[in-house]
Amino acid sequence: MEADVSTQQDPVAEGLRGLGRHDLARRGRGLSLRTLIILRWMAVAGQSATIIVATGILHFDLPLLACTAVIAAGAAFNLLAAARLKASEPQPADGLGTALHLGFDILQLSLLLGLTGGLQNPFCLLLVAPVTVAAASLPARQALVLGGMVLLAAAALFHWSMPLPWAAGTELNLPPLYRFGIGLALATGVIFTATYAWRVATDAEKLELALATTQDVLQREQRLAALGGLAAAAAHELGTPLATIQVVAKEMQRAAAGDAALAEDAALILQQAERCRDILKRLSQRPEDDGALTTAVELRALLEEVVEPHRGFDLDFQVAVRTRSGERPPQVRRLPEVVHGLSSLVENAADFAAAAVRIEAVVDAGWIEISVLDDGPGFASDILPRLGEPYVTSRPQGKARRALAAQITAAAGAAASARRGRKDRAPAAVPTPVAPSQGGMGLGFFIARTLLERSGGQVSVGSAEAAPEPMKGARVTVRWSRPALEVSHRDV
Repeated sequence: MEADVSTQQDPVAEGLRGLGRHDLARRGRGLSLRTLIILRWMAVAGQSATIIVATGILHFDLPLLACTAVIAAGAAFNLLAAARLKASEPQPADGLGTALHLGFDILQLSLLLGLTGGLQNPFCLLLVAPVTVAAASLPARQALVLGGMVLLAAAALFHWSMPLPWAAGTELNLPPLYRFGIGLALATGVIFTATYAWRVATDAEKLELALATTQDVLQREQRLAALGGLAAAAAHELGTPLATIQVVAKEMQRAAAGDAALAEDAALILQQAERCRDILKRLSQRPEDDGALTTAVELRALLEEVVEPHRGFDLDFQVAVRTRSGERPPQVRRLPEVVHGLSSLVENAADFAAAAVRIEAVVDAGWIEISVLDDGPGFASDILPRLGEPYVTSRPQGKARRALAAQITAAAGAAASARRGRKDRAPAAVPTPVAPSQGGMGLGFFIARTLLERSGGQVSVGSAEAAPEPMKGARVTVRWSRPALEVSHRDV
């Protein structure tokens, strides 16, 4: 069976729930190379200033050559990074590159501390900084590796370091217990600060994800609102052409009193024109104008209402409701979103079906689930990942063309025979009517999904391979919690 592509009632909540499972992949952006270069220049400048003050003003006895070499290594590494930045196009932040840069900073700072007193040097607190940056910007594995490097550096500095520089002729040796306390405080600070930075970054990313998802939902609602305006304009503009079509069709029906084929075509045109008029009337009608929109109906009656406009063509429409043993089908709210959304799904299934469409409802203790299945080819693999976006379609055109061509051919033949006055001709073969297709702008499923989600439903699409024969084509399932759709006794 094909993997389902699901859209949830609350995409913001779904995105936040998914963050905990996929944070390692999401939290891999790192810092830009330019930011890392700026931070390292600040570190090199601070280290150089400290060495100058310690030797030139305080006259501490430092291993000046070794310290200068370590600082120069940091400056050289930064120059190489700056040359790489200038020579290449701007690149997105790289998590692995950030980890390598921060690892170099930890190593360089640890060597400098080892030359200047180790854990006795108060500047050992700076080892917290790279781990904090890593926790705020890198995936967990890389941040943990860098944190482990700092803890190993603290352990190494506890066992080996040069004496702490002090005034000439004076050597300051702190007790091992004190140095152990400094190391323990450093380890505690690294763990606490990194954990705090990790949690703050995670919360900020959740907020960013929620904002992006909310903007996506609002954009989809705006598209739907724009389509509603277009629908209202279309309902107004199409009223006159439909009235003209109905008048001409009635004239054709009266003129074809002795021609059964032509009269049947005229009746079909009238029937479909009347259906179009009903649709346009509903489009231009405000919800508060229709008291039936909020009435309670039995679940099967709701499904029959959805299917009824599509009956009478070449397809077999089946309706089924399954409940727990002995339970009657529930009374549900006749929400306009549900009626229009399900009707659009049934229409899509009819366009792709070969011979049958099935709409079935399953009711259990906590859910009402309605599925629309067909015996067509199923969803195309290139359409399935983008299904539900506007203007994405693979609706077949041949069915509409065959229906229209057959009806026009039959009507033209009957009209030509009538004009020639052939009263003794054999009755023309009447083609089997074919369910007409809309052609497909890629908006039907987008609108249906948005309406059904607005009613509290969860929409999922996939293959109907697990369904009984012959329903092996596409499957669209909408699932509501029972309180969202069912009419309670208090509402009756």
